[in-house]
Amino acid sequence: MHPVVAEVTARLTERSRASRTAYLQRLSRAASELSLRPARTDLGCSNLAHAVAACGGSDRTTMAADTGVSLGIVTSYNDMLSAHAPFEHYPQAMKQTAREVGAVARVAGGVPAMCDGITQGRAGMELSLFSRDVIAMSTAIALSHDVFDGVLMLGVCDKIVPGLVAGALSFGHLPTALVPAGPMASGRSNAEKAETRKAFAAGEAGRDELLASEVASYHSPGTCTFYGTANSNQMLMDVMGLHLPGAAFVHPDDPVRDALTDATTRRVAEIAASEQPYGIGQVVDEKCVVNGVVALLATGGSTNHTMHLISMAAAAGIDLTWEDFDDLSAAVPSVARIYPNGTADVNHFHQAGGTPFLVRTMLDAGLLHEDVLTLAGPGLRLYTRKPELVDGGLEFVEAPAESLDPSVLRPATDPFAADGGLRVLRGTLGHAVIKVSAVADEHKVVEAPARVFTDQVGFLQAFSRRELDRDVVVVIREQGPSANGMPELHALTPSLGVLQKRGHAVALVTDGRMSGASGAIPAAIHVTPESVHAGPISKIHDGDVIRVDARTGRLDVLVDDAEFAARLPAQRVSDEGVGTGRELFAPMRAAVGRADEGAHVFAGLGRQYDRTTAAVTAEETR
Repeated sequence: MHPVVAEVTARLTERSRASRTAYLQRLSRAASELSLRPARTDLGCSNLAHAVAACGGSDRTTMAADTGVSLGIVTSYNDMLSAHAPFEHYPQAMKQTAREVGAVARVAGGVPAMCDGITQGRAGMELSLFSRDVIAMSTAIALSHDVFDGVLMLGVCDKIVPGLVAGALSFGHLPTALVPAGPMASGRSNAEKAETRKAFAAGEAGRDELLASEVASYHSPGTCTFYGTANSNQMLMDVMGLHLPGAAFVHPDDPVRDALTDATTRRVAEIAASEQPYGIGQVVDEKCVVNGVVALLATGGSTNHTMHLISMAAAAGIDLTWEDFDDLSAAVPSVARIYPNGTADVNHFHQAGGTPFLVRTMLDAGLLHEDVLTLAGPGLRLYTRKPELVDGGLEFVEAPAESLDPSVLRPATDPFAADGGLRVLRGTLGHAVIKVSAVADEHKVVEAPARVFTDQVGFLQAFSRRELDRDVVVVIREQGPSANGMPELHALTPSLGVLQKRGHAVALVTDGRMSGASGAIPAAIHVTPESVHAGPISKIHDGDVIRVDARTGRLDVLVDDAEFAARLPAQRVSDEGVGTGRELFAPMRAAVGRADEGAHVFAGLGRQYDRTTAAVTAEETR
């Protein structure tokens, strides 16, 4: 193993020893209760009658006779999301496959799935991050009937997959698979789309031209093709062994996709019926989590996972931190160039070798743990294979040992960059993360006067009045989890890009999110402590000089220490979160933890935010 990967894994394991032990003991108790499997064996007759009532035909016979495996399907299907629309017909196919192996598969429940692309810049976006935890709780409700021996989880996009995984980990003794649907075909290139957005922001293109560009980019069922959170999810599920090998980026209409769904159903039923079944809680261990972080860094994946991976890990009793990300990023080479970190999309990445090549080159470099348990079986080397139809049947064959397009995907021995492009920033403004894999070297350090806003609208109005045509560090505060649910701030990106293109030194500092579409503008995001908890970001005044230094990992306000300490936090000016359902989420805003601790609302998972002290700690400023 690479020494940094080994060291981070060792300290993660030690740090998590007590919480992981408690989690595994809980799994052991749950598994012992199933010693008379199937799970429904322990139900009273009236309970079982209710569980069987909706079954028909052979399913009723199997369930009532206490024979065969019972699989629960948790689905995020809706036809609002292009990525989730293909799931409409999956349950029926899974039910038929289950019958063929003497099992029963039923939809245990549905979970909400909202589209961040639709809600960008809208009030509904303030529900987005919290939807992850709602999904986790909805998953728990779906599985709470205690009649299932295995689980099939249908989900793809941003908060959906992390929520499904966290919910499934509460039932970690059950064999579980994530079932993807694949990306849409490539449309108008992401680079062309970005240029049209910049032209619109600069007043050089009209709404009709912008709409035509967007429709040409997002044009059919399947995941959006840029490398945002949705596709980062899919890559992670491959590398963390929660998909079958190479399943992430097979197109929805490819016959291999249906074959993979069939094989996944069979595999979960097989594990559940085996002499030694194993659950998702055993698959997601410390080495699995480190593998996920390494793969995310190597491919320039979404910064949202600096929260989502922490939250998923916490659900398995594992205490992942931003410092783990930071140390791994310094050691993990960047081997992929996918938009916004390049011009290629995920289809090009898949065609170049995709996750099987990624796993192979990272294993060979000692950067991934091979000795892990996966859905496919023991050992991550199984994931150097790709799925193919051979004589009408699905087989997993060794993927090419060399990249088929070195402009998109390279070996770890010849990377695009020596590090993973993610930094943790510390300083007098607190703790933040910055993604620099798409930031040109000359833009990695910005020192300029601040201009402070409390929402995107104020920034866009100032931009349109040309008040920002200068070197500037744009500060957007009151955007953290407790403030308003931490909406993504993508509406800023085109305008910030225009300012940079005009020759200005530009950076963003925010306690909000920019997610997987973070691009060429240096953006210090997830600033912690957040503004509404009196974090230092709440004391910034217009004109204060701020230094964002992605090279040394510093985030500082260059104001006299005594003067800055004497300032009072700015009075909150944002609305009170009413309308578009936001009032229903007030309890979650009150309960949510810090961004660097996963920004989840579950009091029993991981370290908790001590709201009695918002002072920047020594750890955050060192």
